[in-house]
Amino acid sequence: MSEATAPRPPRIGAVVLAAGASTRMGRNKLLLPIEGEPMVHRTVRRVLNAGCDPLVIVTGHEGARVRDVLSPLDVRFAESPDPTGPTSASLHAGLRALPDDVDAALVMLADMVHVTTPMLRALVEGIIAGAEPLGVSRYGDVLAPPLVFRRALWPELLAWHGEGCGKAVVRAHQSAALMHDWPVDALQDVDTPTDYESVR
Repeated sequence: MSEATAPRPPRIGAVVLAAGASTRMGRNKLLLPIEGEPMVHRTVRRVLNAGCDPLVIVTGHEGARVRDVLSPLDVRFAESPDPTGPTSASLHAGLRALPDDVDAALVMLADMVHVTTPMLRALVEGIIAGAEPLGVSRYGDVLAPPLVFRRALWPELLAWHGEGCGKAVVRAHQSAALMHDWPVDALQDVDTPTDYESVR
């Protein structure tokens, strides 16, 4: 097969959800330093290093401050129409901001501080190498982000409304998903000052 007719490798974009108000923290947790780096910058850098392109950051609460922190990075931005509402509003905004030639989207929460670049890269490479409609992270018995959805599932994601990153779509296609098992501790949230002190 000639180079002119060889199929291009799948293009894996990413959506990082960074719109929340951090009400339990009492201040914008995404701007707090982790290992000397703002939390949101650290997360986005790891997603970029996993090979996702393009990367859309969905902002909302203090969006200008989040965008300013991320300005050195090669990312795009979308604004959540309802940052205090269900997660689906932010996810829909992110998916709609991805260009038409993106074949799959990795979906990640900006405060998942224990998710590493190798974990993200495994999800991306699994979708590139396989034929599964989605890649799912599993922490013990819990299915959670990061997740990768092929474009064929995006209409279902855009029709879904609620909390979680397409939870109903994940459940509907769970039997066909490529599962990635991670340590349970990697799912630890950073929602409160106590959580933050434990991470520091």
